[in-house]
Amino acid sequence: MSTPPENHDRFAKFRADLAAQKENGWDEAWKAKVTPWDVGTMQLALKELVEESGLSFSRSGRALVPGCGRGFDAIYISKTLGLETVGYDISPTGIAAANDLKTSVGADAANVKFEVADFFALDDEPFDLVYDYTFFVAIHPSQRPQWAAQMAKLVKPGGFLITLIYPIRPYTEVGPPFFVRPEHYVEVLGSGWEKVWDKVPEKTLETHVGEDRMVVWKKL
Repeated sequence: MSTPPENHDRFAKFRADLAAQKENGWDEAWKAKVTPWDVGTMQLALKELVEESGLSFSRSGRALVPGCGRGFDAIYISKTLGLETVGYDISPTGIAAANDLKTSVGADAANVKFEVADFFALDDEPFDLVYDYTFFVAIHPSQRPQWAAQMAKLVKPGGFLITLIYPIRPYTEVGPPFFVRPEHYVEVLGSGWEKVWDKVPEKTLETHVGEDRMVVWKKL
């Protein structure tokens, strides 16, 4: 089952605005409320993975969510796994929205912080868990080797890299989101990782049916 055609087109205005604004496009999209990736809730596929997969994610330590957007998933990771979680995004307006959500959630988000930062410039201490949802597909494919190099630095040995791969769709040079297949992660990550989970989620958002896959890597 594939996602209806109308959902394929919901990124069109966002792409046009991003192209017009260039490096400021992400923040302008947030200001204009043209954020088709923001579905107003956490990802059910992440909840299914954490609560039903049986994988031994750390219950202490630190987690990172690059391109965190409004922060639903970051808050969930912190609350459920007990990890000190940081969400980074390049958009100040997006981070302001995430901090507004944190305030509204209250105590359940006490272990989360949201900050404006460029993922490719991060020099943080390694994390126990990093979660990538729509960040890999938002960057230009030419940056994917750099993404992999950063992940190799940012995930500590024995830590996990969770990749919720979406949207999986036919080839296009137009983005974001850019064309992606699960094997694209394999190609750039290379050695040093063990794939410990690879499954089409049984529980996912209606807009994601037929277009997402959950893959988890353990750093060797």
